[in-house]
Amino acid sequence: MADYRHRELLCQLFLFLCCLFVSFEAAKDDEFFEELYIKPFHSGHVSFYFQFTTKWNISLQDADNFQHYRLFPKSLGDVLATYNVQELHLTQTQGKWRHQSWGYPVEDAPAGAQLWVWFKPTVTDVDKTWKDLVNTLSGLFCSSLNFLDAKATVAPRWSFRPRGISPSPKNYAAQSTYVRYGALPREIVCTENLTPWKKLLPCDSKAGLSTLFKAEKLHDSYYHSLGMHFRPVCADSSCSSEAVELTQSLSLVVDAVVNNNGYQNWAMRKVFGQSLSSHCPLATHSKIFVDTSDNQDKERFTMSPAPTEEQSSQQSTGVHKLAVYDIPAQVKERRVLNVGANYNAKFEYGDITSPPVYAHRYITGYGLEKGGVSCLIYNTLNTPMPIYYMDTLPWFTRAFFRSVNIDNKGREVPYKVHYVPGRDRERSYHLELSFTLAPRSVTKVSLQFERAFLKWTEYPPDANHGFYINSAVISLLLPADRTFAVPVHNTSTLQQILSDETSTKFIRLYTESLLVSLPTPDFSMPYNVICLACTVVAIAFGSIHNLTTRRFILLDPSKKKGLVAKIKGFLQRSKPEGRKEESKGDADDKAETESESGTGENSIGDGDLRQRKQ
Repeated sequence: MADYRHRELLCQLFLFLCCLFVSFEAAKDDEFFEELYIKPFHSGHVSFYFQFTTKWNISLQDADNFQHYRLFPKSLGDVLATYNVQELHLTQTQGKWRHQSWGYPVEDAPAGAQLWVWFKPTVTDVDKTWKDLVNTLSGLFCSSLNFLDAKATVAPRWSFRPRGISPSPKNYAAQSTYVRYGALPREIVCTENLTPWKKLLPCDSKAGLSTLFKAEKLHDSYYHSLGMHFRPVCADSSCSSEAVELTQSLSLVVDAVVNNNGYQNWAMRKVFGQSLSSHCPLATHSKIFVDTSDNQDKERFTMSPAPTEEQSSQQSTGVHKLAVYDIPAQVKERRVLNVGANYNAKFEYGDITSPPVYAHRYITGYGLEKGGVSCLIYNTLNTPMPIYYMDTLPWFTRAFFRSVNIDNKGREVPYKVHYVPGRDRERSYHLELSFTLAPRSVTKVSLQFERAFLKWTEYPPDANHGFYINSAVISLLLPADRTFAVPVHNTSTLQQILSDETSTKFIRLYTESLLVSLPTPDFSMPYNVICLACTVVAIAFGSIHNLTTRRFILLDPSKKKGLVAKIKGFLQRSKPEGRKEESKGDADDKAETESESGTGENSIGDGDLRQRKQ
C-alpha cells in the first residue's frame, strides 16, 4: 500500500514538473504588450490610441502550431488556420479622421467596416475561401461582414501589398490572385462589436488598459475605431526565424475644449469615467506615452502625475518629445493612475498647419441620370510625390472608363492604370491609378458614371436615404517628420513605432465615403392605395349592411297610441343615447296599447290585496 502511494506521488510530481516545463517554454514563445498613446491637437481635440500586441514565435506555414494556445486567442487562431490566412486586417470605424486638422493617425481607417486578406499560395479557390471566411468573421465579431460578397469585393493590384514577410514563391507579393478587399461604408459600430473584440485580449477587460473601455464613454466621441491586424513577422532583427503578430487597436478622438469650458484640459477619469488601477499581469510591458512636443518649456500645460521618464528625438521639424508612464510602477506607487494635463490658459482657435498630403472627395453632377466622382489631392511639399490611387464603385454606378481624367493646373497628368469593369449585380468597378503629384499643387482625379435602375426588391427599407460609395485609398511614401507607420518586418509595438528613425514611411490615407441618390420609385403608393381601398370598403360596408339586415314594417296611421306608450316614447326621446329603431318602437307601442286595460286592473287588484293584508 505504501509503495502504491509512493508511486502515485512520484507520478503527480512528474506531471507537475512537465506542466511547469511546458508553461516555461510557452512563456518564451509568446509575448504581450499593452500601450496607450495620447496626443493633443491644435484644433482642441485629443486623440487616445490603444494598442495591444501579441507576438507568437511560431511558423505560420505549419498548421500544427495552431493546436496549443497561451496568449494568442484560440477562437481567432482556429479561423486563421482553417481558411489558410496569410494576413488579415479588419477595421470597424465610426466617424471620419480629419487629416487636415489632426494630421496622420497611427492607423488610418475608413468609415464603416473594412476587411482585406491575403491567403496562402496553397489556396486553390480564393473566392470560395473568402466567402466562407467573411461569414465566419461576421459571427465572430457580430458585424455584417457576410455582405462582402462578389458584388462588394475587389482584388487590388498595387494599393494593398503584404505588410508582413511573404512566403515563397518570391513573386507572391506582386500577385493580386491571393488578396481580396471589401468595405461596408454604411456599417454602424456599436457595443456588440466592442464586446467580442475585448474578449480576444489575454486579460479581457478585467485588468490593464482594457478596464477603461466603457461603451457609453467610447461611443460619446467624435471618432472611434476598432482594429485587428494579423501578419507574419521576423522573430528577431536578423529574421532568422518567423513569428506571427496580432495587433488590436482602439482609437478615439474627443473634444476637450467643449467639455472643459474653453480649456483643453483632459484626464483619464474625465474621458473614460474611471482611473487606471491595475496592469495586465500577462503583459511584458504596460506603458502610456503622451506627446509633449508642443510643450517644450512646460508653459502650455502641466502633466499630472509626473511621468516615469521623458524621451526625445530630433527631427527636421523640431524635437519630438514624449512623456512615458510605466503603469506597474505608477500603480504600485499611487494605487490609482489618472494621467491628465491642465492648461494654463483658455484655448484659442487659430490656423492649423496642413499635413504634407491630404485629399477631399465629392459627388458631381445633378439629376438622377448621370453623375461623377471627383477627388482633390493636395501636395504641400516642395518635392513631387508619387502615389497610388484606388477607387471602387458599386455596380449600379456604371462608370465610363473614357471619362477618367487627372488634371493639375489645367494640364493632364500621365498615369498608369489598372481597371476592372463592373457587371450588373455581379461585380463592382475597380480603378487603380499610379501618377505623381506636382510640388505644392492640387491634382484633380475625376470620372463620370451613369445611375442604373434597380429592381424594387433591391432597395433597402430607407430607399430615399441614398446608397454609399466606398472611400478612395491613397498610398504613398512620406518623409518621417512626425509621421507614423508600421515597420514592415519587425514587431510593431508603439514603443518601436515612436522611436523609428527611418527616412521615409509608408502611409495609407482614406477619403470620405460618398452618398449617391438613385432613381427611386414611390414606395408610399402601396400605402396610399391600401388606405383608399379600406376607406371605400368601410363606407360601402355600412350601407350594404343596413340594407341587408334591417326589417321594414308598415304602420297603420289611423291607429292611435295609448297613454303609456306616449309617456314611454317621450322619455326615450329625451335620452340621446337611448333611441331605438322606429320599427321596434312601433311594435312596443302596439303591445302596450293592447294590454293597457289589463295592466290597470292588475295594479288596482294588487293595491286592494295589500290593504287587506295590512
